[in-house]
Amino acid sequence: DFSFYEKIKVPLPTFCPLCRAERRFAFRNERKLFKAKSAFSGENIFSLYPPSINRKVVTDQEWWSDSWNPMEYGRDFDFSKDFFTQFFELEKEVPAYALNVERMTNSPYAANAATLKDCYLCFNSNSSENCLYGNDFFLSKNCIDNSHVSSSEKCYECFWLQKCYKCYFTIMSVESHDLWFCRDCLGCNDCFGCTNLRKASYCIFNKQYAKEEYFRILSEMQLNTKSGIQEAYDKVHAFWKTQINKYHQGLQNLNSSGSYVSNSKNVLESYMVKGAEDVKYSQYASVAKIKDCYDYSIWGQDAELCYETSVCGENVYGVRFCWDCWPNNTNVEYSTHLKSCTDCFGCVGLRNKQYCIFNKQYTKEEYGVLRNKIIEHMNTKPYIDSKGLIYTYGEFFPIEFASFGYNNSLAFQHFMKDKEEILKNSYGWINEEPGQYSITKKSSEIPNSAQEVDESITKEILECSTCSRPFRIVSNEFIFLKNENLPLPGECSECRHERRISDRFKIFLYDGHCMCAGEEDETGQFKNTRKHFHGTTACTEKFRTGFNPVDKDIVYCESCYQQEVV
Repeated sequence: DFSFYEKIKVPLPTFCPLCRAERRFAFRNERKLFKAKSAFSGENIFSLYPPSINRKVVTDQEWWSDSWNPMEYGRDFDFSKDFFTQFFELEKEVPAYALNVERMTNSPYAANAATLKDCYLCFNSNSSENCLYGNDFFLSKNCIDNSHVSSSEKCYECFWLQKCYKCYFTIMSVESHDLWFCRDCLGCNDCFGCTNLRKASYCIFNKQYAKEEYFRILSEMQLNTKSGIQEAYDKVHAFWKTQINKYHQGLQNLNSSGSYVSNSKNVLESYMVKGAEDVKYSQYASVAKIKDCYDYSIWGQDAELCYETSVCGENVYGVRFCWDCWPNNTNVEYSTHLKSCTDCFGCVGLRNKQYCIFNKQYTKEEYGVLRNKIIEHMNTKPYIDSKGLIYTYGEFFPIEFASFGYNNSLAFQHFMKDKEEILKNSYGWINEEPGQYSITKKSSEIPNSAQEVDESITKEILECSTCSRPFRIVSNEFIFLKNENLPLPGECSECRHERRISDRFKIFLYDGHCMCAGEEDETGQFKNTRKHFHGTTACTEKFRTGFNPVDKDIVYCESCYQQEVV
């Protein structure tokens, strides 16, 4: 850690890694859309920014146009005030793009996305087609209600899949097809309720069946009905509790730790990272490659020597203490919405600029002198938040200045707080009034099977069985469910998303130990099938893991797990 901080010439952090992550997450609204008005045209638009914060928002097309000049908002730095207060005064004035999208085709209701075609309510995704209701799609097609899925097709209600086809209610599986309610399967097909299988077919709860018998039993489960799906969900999750888990979720790693880390080397204490090397305390960096970064949250795609950033990616180098700065930025600090900029400090919304501070142009020499003076000022006149926490040079932005409301941010998913605590900390709780819709059908009135419903259901306004908010079944969704012989959902897309990611670990890691007791696990539920390296005595391996001990999952070290999974 000391070597990295010395390399990029920043002071040591004064907040722990989890508090640093919480701040960065608070500056990320992944999937909450609001109705707003364009600051340029006055027309109604959808936006990631709640209208009540009074942030100037325009469409992404308007923002990228030449009809305005962000340098017109330039101002001198005022040494009588602290840096952070001045920066966010500037940010309030400079227009922001509403959805953070590019190269989209017929996908108006998506955000934080690129190169989507015919997609609906998809977020944090790119290079996908005909997908609905999901987040973190990549190179996928005809998928509905999924999270963290890449190179897959016709998958439904799945999490963390790669190169899969026609998988339903399945998690953490690779190169498989026609799976139902499976977990951690590789190269499998036609399996139900299975876990830890490799290159298997026609298995139910890890038990082998003949092909004809497998399909006969599957048909008796009535998976085309809501009641059949619920019964299967309950039985499968009860079975999974009796099976072993590898302490670390990920494939093809070297000297790496965290949760959902794959294809990486020397990646430590990180979460949902792919294709990275020499990275620590980083999260949601799922687009390779990422190298030599600390406290880097969200994105990737050729990021190097970045520190304390959120949503900064696509050919970025030496970016520090920034959020939403992409692409092609080098050596920029304490800025947001910068594009193709170099050597900028405290700027908002600039494109193709160099040696700017607070959106004002300087010479190279002037820039260097003023930057050093501001850094000294940040240390002698720091910002102090409502909790009394001190922010000097070297720390990310205070949560108080986040634009989305804590309850709408990524931080709320991992660092759950009630409304009272959020308001007490001045973090912001924002609930915009929903549109007024008349419910025409309760979810309990939806027939048990999709085959009992015709397309007229797409005209109904349904009531979510969980939150009572209105939702609809759109035509593409109805066709998909009908073709795949799946029941119609009784919950809105937001509740389905929350339920789906409940199978996902949060950012936290725990001290754990291998629960292999020799010939069985220490709870006596799982019997080992092979002799392990430690013989009949208990394994002594210890590790950091995403499995919370209170959940009482059976967790094995890498070696013991591999002995049981072949």
